[in-house]
Amino acid sequence: MNAQTTKQLPIPPHFDAKVGEVWRVPYQQRAADAREWAKKHQISAAAEDKTRICLLLIDVQNTFCIPDFELFVGGRTGTGAVDDNLRLCEFIYRNLGVISAIAPTMDTHTAMQIFHPIFWINDAGEHPTAAVTMITPEDVHQGVWKVNPAVAGIVGVDYAELASHALHYVKHLSEAGKYPLTVWPYHSMLGGIGHALVSAVEEALFFHCIARNSQTQFEIKGDNPLTENYSVLRAEVLESVNGRPIAQKNTSLIQQLLAFDAVIIAGQAKSHCVAWTIDDLLTEINHTDANLAKKVYLLEDCTSAVVVPGVVDYTDQAEEAFARFAAAGMHLIKSTEPLETCPDFPKIGNG
Repeated sequence: MNAQTTKQLPIPPHFDAKVGEVWRVPYQQRAADAREWAKKHQISAAAEDKTRICLLLIDVQNTFCIPDFELFVGGRTGTGAVDDNLRLCEFIYRNLGVISAIAPTMDTHTAMQIFHPIFWINDAGEHPTAAVTMITPEDVHQGVWKVNPAVAGIVGVDYAELASHALHYVKHLSEAGKYPLTVWPYHSMLGGIGHALVSAVEEALFFHCIARNSQTQFEIKGDNPLTENYSVLRAEVLESVNGRPIAQKNTSLIQQLLAFDAVIIAGQAKSHCVAWTIDDLLTEINHTDANLAKKVYLLEDCTSAVVVPGVVDYTDQAEEAFARFAAAGMHLIKSTEPLETCPDFPKIGNG
């Protein structure tokens, strides 16, 4: 039976809700389970979908989602990302027959990048040691923090130019109304456990891939040493101090997203990579057709804001951003809502 339906499916029996732990996905067994599940529930291949739905997952990686990892997004509850991912996995399984494609972004870093401690030193030759260090234009101009000379050759820019770029960079962030340059703990390190997807989410994505014959589309971001890259659609700064391009917009993904009938977005963190990605998507939509915002759905119960107790709390900023997205026409929905009841959700019927 070749049909696409919004009918919600049961949760497969293999799902045991271990979303706050790291473990190995049993691929061969899950592949067999997925094929049998598709047969039992008459789930057709995604290529046959008449209505194309994309689930864009932002940085659902161990480094942000597992307690005691480098940048666990606990939100104000302290268990934010864990709770979010339980709901997210259940959403994927229940809507397996509706979701045509899943695109997870992968925050991907090495040590010597502009937002990591080794990049910066003070007059004593010390690197930032606070849980989170904000660097302002005044800090750089006054020499409170300076570029580490040892980094220059490694990132392929001589020291004088790199120092000029650093000042240009923090000024640009300030002038553009962005968050100040934030020096985070080393996180999402390429080759490390923190870089990997949360095991339970990876399992759900693999199950979807096999059941629907839909290749998971991994989107790498954040590997440029000269700029932050909260959004998967564009880096924070695209040009160096001399106007030389240092990064480009992710034009291919932008075009793909705008071509879907609906785009559903979730992930971490609501205040940073999720908000910045949605903001960039909204900018592209407004440049194309503002009505396209109506086909974007934000799973607001599958995302949490950055909160470092006693240091920073970005919850209010995250809520303000989501209110702005809703005012622009995007829809704030819960993962438990049947998709067919969501406002403006495209009609899905038999293929």
